[in-house]
Amino acid sequence: MGTSLDSRSAQATEVIERLHDAYPDTTISLTFSNRLELLVAVVLSAQCTDERVNETTPELFETYQTPEDYAAADEEQLAEDIYGITFHNNKAGYLKGIGEILVEEHDGEVPDTMDALTALPGVGRKTANVVLQHGHDVVEGIVVDTHVQRLTRRLGLTEEERPDAIEDDLMEIIPEDEWQAFTHLMISHGRAVCTARNPDCGDCALEDVCPSSKLDSDVDLASGEAWE
Repeated sequence: MGTSLDSRSAQATEVIERLHDAYPDTTISLTFSNRLELLVAVVLSAQCTDERVNETTPELFETYQTPEDYAAADEEQLAEDIYGITFHNNKAGYLKGIGEILVEEHDGEVPDTMDALTALPGVGRKTANVVLQHGHDVVEGIVVDTHVQRLTRRLGLTEEERPDAIEDDLMEIIPEDEWQAFTHLMISHGRAVCTARNPDCGDCALEDVCPSSKLDSDVDLASGEAWE
């Protein structure tokens, strides 16, 4: 039977401990070798799978190696170079704009503050958090992607719907030294077991503490709708 623990903090602690056991080596799945490549990869990954991004970036990173390369790029050619990435035309514009700002305002370096990163085209708080954590070893928040949104609501860790509100909720109950790992644990579990449409509750390490378990709950708390 899926039943949440007495408090959200206790629930979070139990979830984290179990998922660390289940996914001991989980980490970011995007492939990159420097901060610029990380920034570009994360921008491309918005509403696109990491697998598709990783298929696209090797050739892209050979062609565009510096912010100056992106700044000087022909936008139509850049869009063609990332064809297959969701919203490739828009993202080509973002990458060119990012290159221009990095050159003009940051001496060609990827900035290390939330404000400076979110001022870049196509960069929101989620993207900035990833770049800070994995590019600068700065952890000042929790990356809330679609997996984190779905699983934290299913598990009763939050009732919020907007990513920024979910992040605020989670930062209150998750130890700061787990903020970075938490996202990767959610992503790993979301991909392997707790999928969007047909979660495998019968083979879930969290089933007994999950109030959304299909084995005894009629409602998916992630969507608020009845299980199909």
